[in-house]
Amino acid sequence: MTMTLKSTPDRYGMVAITIHWVSAALILILLITGFRAAGAEDAAGKAAWLRIHLPVAVLVLMLTLFRIVWWLAIDRKPDLIAGSPPSQERVARAVHLVLYIVVLGMFSSGVGMTLASGAAPIIFGAEGSALPDFWRYPPRVPHGLGARLLVSLLIFHVAAALFHHYVRNDRLLRRIWYAD
Repeated sequence: MTMTLKSTPDRYGMVAITIHWVSAALILILLITGFRAAGAEDAAGKAAWLRIHLPVAVLVLMLTLFRIVWWLAIDRKPDLIAGSPPSQERVARAVHLVLYIVVLGMFSSGVGMTLASGAAPIIFGAEGSALPDFWRYPPRVPHGLGARLLVSLLIFHVAAALFHHYVRNDRLLRRIWYAD
């Protein structure tokens, strides 16, 4: 079977698969660096984690926006898995939609926190300058809650994919991987 750039009725295309797995890896990096920065005791450690976190967040935003355009204007998703109850399909669509909303909300709250605090020049340049107390800025609360919600959604997403693949044996993971 030859992989195409666009999706077919029974599997995702090369572009969708690549966006999915690159986004997954980058989101894991964001979660790790974000939680590490939040838990860092010293300003230098926090700034080092944030120097990774902020550019990766921009990449995730760009990939997410590209993915939305890809699905709305260029490609169509494969057909639903045969035999899946309609309720599971509704939950799957809802989880995917909430994932998009949370990713976009996380970016917005992160930008809001960075701009409100004036932290970007300190993170990317002024060595020795003190980082602000991010908790003093209103976007910090939704950013932290969003991170925890994102972790929960990702666990649910992965568990559902593994359930489909290994318990229902419906080859779901093969639809979103490069080889059959």
